[in-house]
Amino acid sequence: MKSVFFILFVFKTLLSASFSGIIVDKTTSLPIANAIVSNSSISTSSDANGSYIINSDEKALFIKAYGYKPYKLNLDDNVTAIKLEPITVKALYLTFWGANINSKTIKNILDIIDKTEINSIVVDVKNEYGSTSYKTASDKANGYGAANNRTIKDIQSFISLMKSKNIYTIARIVTFKDELQASNNFEYAIKNKKNELSRDADKMAWIDPFDKRSHEYTVAIAEDAANAGFDEINFDYIRFPAKTELKLSKESTEENRVKAIEDFLLLAKNRLRKYGTFISVSIYGDTCWREDDTGIGQKIESLSKHADYIAPMLYPSGFAQGSFGVKYPADYPYITIYKSIKNIEGKIDSKRVRPWLQSFKDYAHSRREYKKFEIREQIKATDDIKTSGWMMWSPSSKYNIDCFVKKEKNALILGSTL
Repeated sequence: MKSVFFILFVFKTLLSASFSGIIVDKTTSLPIANAIVSNSSISTSSDANGSYIINSDEKALFIKAYGYKPYKLNLDDNVTAIKLEPITVKALYLTFWGANINSKTIKNILDIIDKTEINSIVVDVKNEYGSTSYKTASDKANGYGAANNRTIKDIQSFISLMKSKNIYTIARIVTFKDELQASNNFEYAIKNKKNELSRDADKMAWIDPFDKRSHEYTVAIAEDAANAGFDEINFDYIRFPAKTELKLSKESTEENRVKAIEDFLLLAKNRLRKYGTFISVSIYGDTCWREDDTGIGQKIESLSKHADYIAPMLYPSGFAQGSFGVKYPADYPYITIYKSIKNIEGKIDSKRVRPWLQSFKDYAHSRREYKKFEIREQIKATDDIKTSGWMMWSPSSKYNIDCFVKKEKNALILGSTL
């Protein structure tokens, strides 16, 4: 049997062609080192001169580099000089219900994008309940009723509209918090000591991150979103519940938890490779300040092995009183963002960090309203430490256009003629 596989491997290798080229910045024409070049099964990287070589029997290659838009290369086009478009992602979160193309919410966001620096959106593809915003190809999810309340009736039309406006699209996929999946799969749902579904403060059930069936389910939905044309998949709630005395399929040690999350991301990376889609993971802001996994399986060193971008939720309101040497961190939005990212520079390059920022009233301490000053201070911190951008979180997706830098009129005129 081994000899048969070897013969097939050699045969496929002989059929493969060698492709090479150079990858440069579209704006500066400078070479891009460490760009990732992939087909559906293998990846390689460009060298210091931007050069790459790859053997492939497929018709397309996908190129990713941190701080650039993803690029698809059709090999029949015989292009050797690949020009990647740089992007600093400036994204607004769009709620599950706001994703309806006729909603006031999305119309307001598109208006903000047309007139300001905002160039990206984060869309709920699978939310905390387990509902999907459009009907995916997942028969299991559809069978559970995940698409019954879908807000995007035609995902291709939705993506086409975003692309026509040159909007970078991020699919937010809630991973292990999933009421629908858990209630339909009791055998691998997380249970309490009474052997009942364990529910969190939101009365939501979770699935067991140790069980590979939970991995397959969510990655299938992520793959569908990538196939639909999203530029990036953002995995949220990619962790264990912050709760003790749970019944899991393995002993809940730090080593086991970290490996389970890493295994999920490895599966996602391998399955999404053929789409050239970026992967980001949302993590607790405290993770930037902890050396352990905070009991939930999140460690930056582990997550960054298979995710392109790390997205810490650096909401100043989420930090305890006295953090950063100040009474209320929410009153100091700049230092909260800057110091948190500075603290992880030794673990990950800041160009692979894209934090979630706060666009809501402080709920925990000083009750400070987050208006233009507070939002601009957070953004300034990301600029000063040179992240790959930021994502703005408003739970209701209500944003004030005055908080964002306006586009120059000549840029608007140019954009309207393209």
